[in-house]
Amino acid sequence: MRLPTALRAALARLRRDAVFGLAGISVQFLALLVLSVPWLVYSDTAMPLLGVLAAVALPLAALAAVSPAFTRMQRRRFKGLLGIDIPGPARRGPELLYNLLVAPAIACGGVLAWILAVGGLVDATVFLWNSLGGRLKFLPTATAEAYFTALGLALLALAYWLIGALARLDVRAATAMLGPDPAKELERRVEDLTERRAGTVDAADAERRRIERDLHDGAQQRLVSMAVNLGLAKATLSDLPEEARKVIDEAHREAKEAIEELNNLVRGLHPAVLDDRGLDAALSGLAARATLPVRLRVDIPERPAPTVEAVAYFVVSESLANVTKHARATEAEVTVVRTGEILRVVIADDGVGGADPGRGSGLTGLVGRVGSVDGTFDLSSPRGGPTVITVELPCVL
Repeated sequence: MRLPTALRAALARLRRDAVFGLAGISVQFLALLVLSVPWLVYSDTAMPLLGVLAAVALPLAALAAVSPAFTRMQRRRFKGLLGIDIPGPARRGPELLYNLLVAPAIACGGVLAWILAVGGLVDATVFLWNSLGGRLKFLPTATAEAYFTALGLALLALAYWLIGALARLDVRAATAMLGPDPAKELERRVEDLTERRAGTVDAADAERRRIERDLHDGAQQRLVSMAVNLGLAKATLSDLPEEARKVIDEAHREAKEAIEELNNLVRGLHPAVLDDRGLDAALSGLAARATLPVRLRVDIPERPAPTVEAVAYFVVSESLANVTKHARATEAEVTVVRTGEILRVVIADDGVGGADPGRGSGLTGLVGRVGSVDGTFDLSSPRGGPTVITVELPCVL
């Protein structure tokens, strides 16, 4: 007969917790042997005071000395029986407290649970005992047998609950006391995540540079070659029909426009001048190509990390593009200053204002790009203007 799913799960959980508890009792039995050695040495009933003190202090000292070994045993018990991995290193104080006090107390609770389980099993089967060997003398009536059976079932339920509760308590105590310091572990995880994030950002920046090189050396050169050939065709093939000349003219014009768009795309990704000459020269090129007057001030005594330079360039490039498309401004101002380990980028324009990252306009991408290097993004853009974008980036990642 197939047992119900809930009952099968309860029995499986009981079996797991019971085996786990018995393993804990076994570990504490070994600890008891360590504690009993000095008592065997000082077994004389006329034990002097020094011997009494030694019999108390030596077991504790011995157990403290072998505490790391017991900690390793406990970690293997948790890993092997419950699948819980408790990392190290353990803190000395909590480790000793667990091995000297908490684990023995839980083991004593486990012994009590097994006593209750055995007693409950015997009590709950009195009807079976009576059917095999006659009525028990201390249970003269069937009513007494029923009460005794009910008591046995209650003891079994209590033992079931106690075994599970002790297992859960042991997990919580061991996780808190046999693992590393939570504050240090959190600090280590933050450092690890920071390193991974920095690696991801660097990898993304390197990929952008690769795309820029591929576009510059591949697609861009092919477009230039095609535009040159179309220009030569316009100049030399004068005897073509008017319709053919119009097609060549249109193709030549579109090729030049595609080259210009590709140049803008490449510069927006990662211009070569940024690597060669730094942020000042790259931003000067941006300001010179802008469709409105741009006042530029760059004060960077020491170059920041390449990834930070790329983010700063991207911020200025996208901001000036937004000014051109949406602000209806007559001029803009860009200020880039390094103060200590912070690179401060400010882009201001005298446009109509009303910029909102929630409505797009490229601002959402700016916020994400700045956040990728732990930078801060601040936007002030009231209706009627002016709009001021202030970005602060850490110079070292």
